[in-house]
Amino acid sequence: MAWQTPIIVHPPASDGGRRVTVRGRPVGVAHDDRELVEFLRRTGLGDADMVLDDPHLVEWRGGGPHVWAATPPTP
Repeated sequence: MAWQTPIIVHPPASDGGRRVTVRGRPVGVAHDDRELVEFLRRTGLGDADMVLDDPHLVEWRGGGPHVWAATPPTP
């Protein structure tokens, strides 16, 4: 079995929310970093805000880290 990152932040939906799974289990839909950190804290990750940029722990799919909109805002 291939190794997988334990936290996956799925691509942004049209409403800007991103599904979050931890070890293959859905934990919710985050709309910003603050909500993501809260979901991770609830799963037992005490220093959740410190791991968001760690590619060994978090895989950001279909959008870069900290991107919450499905499409970039129009200037």
